[in-house]
Amino acid sequence: MKSLYLRIYLTLVALLLAFAFGATWLFQRQMEHERVTFDAEANERLLTMAVLIYHSLPPAGAPREQQAASVREWGQRLRRAIALEDAQGQRIGASDQYERREESPGARAVRVPLDDGRTMILLRAVRPLQPMAQAGPGSAPGGGSGIARGEPRHEAPGPFVGMPWVGQRPAGEALAIVLVLLFLGVALGAYPVVRRLTRRLEALKNGVVQFGSGDLAHRVDASGKDEVAALAQSFNDAAGRIESLLRSNRNLLANASHELRSPLARLKMAFAMLDESPSSAARERLGREINTNIAELDALVEEVLLASRLEAGAQQSTLDAVDLLGLVAEEAARNGAEFEPAPGLASLRVQGEERLLRRAMRNLLENARRYGGPEVLAELRQIGGQAELRICDRGPGVPAPMRERIFEAFFRLPGHAEQAGGVGLGLSLVKQIAQRHGGSAHCEDRPGGGSIFVFSVPVGSPRPETR
Repeated sequence: MKSLYLRIYLTLVALLLAFAFGATWLFQRQMEHERVTFDAEANERLLTMAVLIYHSLPPAGAPREQQAASVREWGQRLRRAIALEDAQGQRIGASDQYERREESPGARAVRVPLDDGRTMILLRAVRPLQPMAQAGPGSAPGGGSGIARGEPRHEAPGPFVGMPWVGQRPAGEALAIVLVLLFLGVALGAYPVVRRLTRRLEALKNGVVQFGSGDLAHRVDASGKDEVAALAQSFNDAAGRIESLLRSNRNLLANASHELRSPLARLKMAFAMLDESPSSAARERLGREINTNIAELDALVEEVLLASRLEAGAQQSTLDAVDLLGLVAEEAARNGAEFEPAPGLASLRVQGEERLLRRAMRNLLENARRYGGPEVLAELRQIGGQAELRICDRGPGVPAPMRERIFEAFFRLPGHAEQAGGVGLGLSLVKQIAQRHGGSAHCEDRPGGGSIFVFSVPVGSPRPETR
């Protein structure tokens, strides 16, 4: 995780650095292009000016004093630094501005050869740029242009952005400083953001490790509204389901192991007595007992496997339209129970797995027959969007505090000994099958004595309950 946050941070810094270098390079390239363009335009203006002045100058054969006077006159008119040389390179004359600026370090001479062999020289003044808000030494009173009267005007290569914390620097250098400061600011500000993100991921990783080490009750902090919080909440939900499933399987395994001991012990004793039994009648009786115990073991294993599959939330197979009316009628006849459908009910179809629904009907009817006596009544009706099956008996009933617990795996009411048959999984399976089909199961008191077990599932597509 440490390398993750470093990779994220370094990637962000590298991208920012690349952006800074790219922006600086583009800016410098643009500034260079503008400078070259400006120089070309300025030189072209000077050449045009030189041609115009040339046509107004006295010819090369005129007296030198006349030519010098003309140069000084044009220099004053145009306020330009102009000089004129003869064909041998000797100066004929120069304007006052030229003489003042000839030795200036910022002066740039533009030499223009003339058709008659003479050469005209024009000076371009190139001075360091000053911030626009700060006046130069030659500022006129009251806020003038900053150029003393009589000095040649010039154009700057480009705009300058004055910043008090940058100082009087060229625009390219100022931009580089701004980009460096921006880079440092973003780099320093991004570190705590990236570190906070990866710290939450580290906490999530540590929580997964702790959960995997056996602490099934451990949960991680899921505060926030971002993707990390959603991931943490998903982990907590999955951890809760896994904890519930493992606890249920652990209890199921422990109870199943306990229930297996009795039939196994009876089988062991029956096989021991079978070898020592002298009469065929006794061996026949022991054989029937062995078959009964084997059948009990087979039923127990089948119910444990089914309960485990339902508890694990195995994916439903293809749902079919099940005729619940016909299904209840078949199982009621098989168990010798009376069946009374609601008046006018000719058919009642639900979407589900017929094998599981049949198993739930059979468990309810066998439970009523085993503990509720011979008088068992099955009622079927539709209430709104629910198909409701009611299994009624005339047994001792179920105490109110235990009407929820009887649907727990391997729970049996006090006084219901093992000899009565069953291992306490039947009603648990009924409730799980009902929930798997989006329904419910509960127990009620029957007027006149006995109990009513109510099994209801929705008519149409089931919506299974979430755990």
